[in-house]
Amino acid sequence: MIELTGWEPLGISVDWAAIEGELGVPLPADYKQLYEAFGGGVFSDSVYFLGRDEGVAFDLLAQWRASLSADQDNRFKDVSATDPYATYAPGGKGLVKWGSTEWADEYCWLIDAEQPGDYPILARSHDVDGWHRYDMSTAEFLYRILADADFQPFGIAQYDLGTTFTPGSGDPIDGQPL
Repeated sequence: MIELTGWEPLGISVDWAAIEGELGVPLPADYKQLYEAFGGGVFSDSVYFLGRDEGVAFDLLAQWRASLSADQDNRFKDVSATDPYATYAPGGKGLVKWGSTEWADEYCWLIDAEQPGDYPILARSHDVDGWHRYDMSTAEFLYRILADADFQPFGIAQYDLGTTFTPGSGDPIDGQPL
């Protein structure tokens, strides 16, 4: 990803123990490396990568807490924004969103507290029904989105948007969290 984007790694220091303690599971090692190199922000002006402490728009934990709160709100009964899955709750099984696009595509890990270290990616496109499962690393999935025009329905290389990265400003996009 560094070579693809021409990015100079930031070397961000993160208290992963605190973050993983709140989640109750370790996060994928390659995700942590990506975050330490890039921080949260936007790839190719359209792929949002969640990190930590860049404001609510790019904050993985803030987004997860909001999703979990909505999933656990009794007013919504059994309705979930991640249907047929639930948002991951500590000790359980469910989704944690780590990325999205300006076209409303979503990228999540399917986390199972009983299988730490196993992080299949579930992705949903705004114009294709259902979730797609990918048994690959976060970095490989992100690379394929940006560089592989044949990685459908998620590849954006055919749009010739370049392979850039813009750090998160800490402000929500257009005044709205992602």
